[in-house]
Amino acid sequence: MFRLWAKIFAENRLVKDVVICNEENDTRTRKILNALDNACYEFDLGKPVWLDANIRDFKRHSKVRFSQDNFIEKIDFDFLEIQVIEE
Repeated sequence: MFRLWAKIFAENRLVKDVVICNEENDTRTRKILNALDNACYEFDLGKPVWLDANIRDFKRHSKVRFSQDNFIEKIDFDFLEIQVIEE
């Protein structure tokens, strides 16, 4: 079972969170991208852009933060954080 925890923070406080579960037989990358798509749908957000720094952080820690720089539209929170909690 693959689980990804997506959290929205505003003013250093957790505002919203969701855990996305995926039991499909896909690659890890595809599971992460599908879970991120599902989390953005739950939060009614556009999809963030993965920058090189985001990819590097995610490979290292299985956790990454997306700030205003990663979104095309204006966001009303500080950052979106995703973290793999089970593989």
